Amino acid sequence: QVQLVESGGGLVQAGDSLSVSCAASGLTSDYAIMAWFRQAPGKERELIAGLRMSGSPTYLADSVKGRFILSRGNGETAICLQMNSLKPEDTDVYYCAARRTASGVPIRADQYTYWGQGTQVTVST
Repeated sequence: QVQLVESGGGLVQAGDSLSVSCAASGLTSDYAIMAWFRQAPGKERELIAGLRMSGSPTYLADSVKGRFILSRGNGETAICLQMNSLKPEDTDVYYCAARRTASGVPIRADQYTYWGQGTQVTVST
């Protein structure tokens, strides 16, 4: 049984930084993929960052390149998304997702098997 536990998120002002983390239990393969999606009300979940637990390949959406950094947790199956220079348009519910194996980082939400409960990120002006 794979469980994803998210932490972090919250309310910040535009230009601030914030991080969200996700720890997976029951998922130990270096071929596993972990990723962060975000979703606004009425919209589809959008992949913003993902990586294979071996460290390569990685993915960052164009909308967050240069501002967000995705990294692995030390010594555990976990990822951390460091979000810098936050903008009001980054306001969304952020979801951690995972699947056991893939050759690359899948883009669509329906390609992921496991999901966290979601954490709200709100960026005020």
